[in-house]
Amino acid sequence: MHLQSLDYTVVIVYGIFLLILAQWVSREKAGHEKNTQDYFLAGRSLPWWAIGASLIAANISAEQIIGMSGSAYVLGFAIASYEWMSALTLIIVGKYLLPVFLEHRIYTMPQFLEQRYDHRVRMVMATFWLGVYVFVNLTSILWLGSLTINSVTGLDQTWGLVILGLFAVSYSLYGGLKAVALTDIIQVVLLVLGGLLIAWISMNEISGGQGAIAGLVKTMEVLPEKFDMIFSSDLPHYDKLPGISVLIGGMWIMNLSYWGFNQYIIQRALAAKDTREAQKGIVFAAFLKMLVPVLVVVPGIAAVILVPDLDLPDKAYPEVMKLLPVGLKGLVFAALIAAIVSSLASMTNSISTIFTMDMYAHFKPEQKSQKHLVTIGRTVAFSAMLIAMIVARPLLGNFDQAFQYIQEFTGFFTPCIVAIFLLGFFWKKTTANGALGAAIGSAVLSLGFKLLWPTLPFIDRVGIVFILCMVIGMLISRWGHGEEHPDAIEYSEIDTSTSGGFNWASLVIILMLAGLYIAWW
Repeated sequence: MHLQSLDYTVVIVYGIFLLILAQWVSREKAGHEKNTQDYFLAGRSLPWWAIGASLIAANISAEQIIGMSGSAYVLGFAIASYEWMSALTLIIVGKYLLPVFLEHRIYTMPQFLEQRYDHRVRMVMATFWLGVYVFVNLTSILWLGSLTINSVTGLDQTWGLVILGLFAVSYSLYGGLKAVALTDIIQVVLLVLGGLLIAWISMNEISGGQGAIAGLVKTMEVLPEKFDMIFSSDLPHYDKLPGISVLIGGMWIMNLSYWGFNQYIIQRALAAKDTREAQKGIVFAAFLKMLVPVLVVVPGIAAVILVPDLDLPDKAYPEVMKLLPVGLKGLVFAALIAAIVSSLASMTNSISTIFTMDMYAHFKPEQKSQKHLVTIGRTVAFSAMLIAMIVARPLLGNFDQAFQYIQEFTGFFTPCIVAIFLLGFFWKKTTANGALGAAIGSAVLSLGFKLLWPTLPFIDRVGIVFILCMVIGMLISRWGHGEEHPDAIEYSEIDTSTSGGFNWASLVIILMLAGLYIAWW
């Protein structure tokens, strides 16, 4: 499948529009020079709609659209648990975790860890996050994005990598987070519109032109196994999504790490003008997460019927795109590019924030100029993208389901991240040594379980290792002075109250989740 002239026109017009819009929203008042707060936190002035849209635009990228569609081709609707459980996780983050970060007025997650523990914890976790962002997240987005471009246009993947990387930095490098967040509302509208189009058209094709609902009904009749939300232990893919663990087990740890303690995500909420605005953005994002499986998972399941002999599951979404007519194909492709470049831009901005504010500012304390720090941030963003473009093929070229690879790799470290933050929030006696012990324990225990108990599903492994990390952190802290840490958080003094609108929205999401799991248990 190759795009036609009209499709290319749609994509090019979108690209030009995005570049112009990004430069326009990034402009500064006469005489004002960008400082670190402007560049890394959008001047702490983001409105709720920009926060919510940017959270989803940063999250939904090639690894979700291409990777999750590929997993849906194999696993079915059960893979949607990552999205639907994330909606509930966002509600918890908005009420119980985010107010702590906003109270501390931080730029980065490592900065918070230094405030709560010490500088060693900050440096260890900053180094970890930089490594994961560059060599796992950034490379996976680039690789899957270039795979899509290759499938849709026939362009060599190497050129696809270069085009995506350069386009992402070209519109975000000057404006920083403000350029990314304020253009993300356009990205999300295009993403939702394009996703709904491809889901509707694929279902309509299955029904023989009788409509999308008829197509969904037929798909459920032909492929009933693809609509099991909770796998039993006798099913072949139980190791990927181990039964009830997706509701009460290790998936909670994965989601809390990603949505609550992940610089790449939480940076948008840190840029809010106040806690209430951030919480409104969080709940907006939660509603959008409920919609994501329709945009991503449905096309993957449809591909089982429409293109049953795929050699690579991650080709499911690009193959279904072939059904689209000229013009609409370009629109959906533009939506896909929108998701990819938004995530790339968000990731590079977070990388530059951590490196500049957590590392460079420490090792070069004499460089206090705001202009100099912003320049360093831009240089790091570009350098990170260049490195990711170089290593993407060697790292990811041999995986057929990149989404599952990403989840399993990050699962080695998410237990300690959640343990360190939760202990830091809620147990005043947690020490820096306890936090470091949990970090080391997470890597060692995860590797040990992987080698010695290879049949243990990785989600269950994450849950078990999390519990052990909590125990390790508490024991080491107890073996120390056993007293309250001088920088312990007085959580009772944190304002975790929420508005009536937030509470009602949370209830609606909980009821929607209950209905979905009851219907497709």
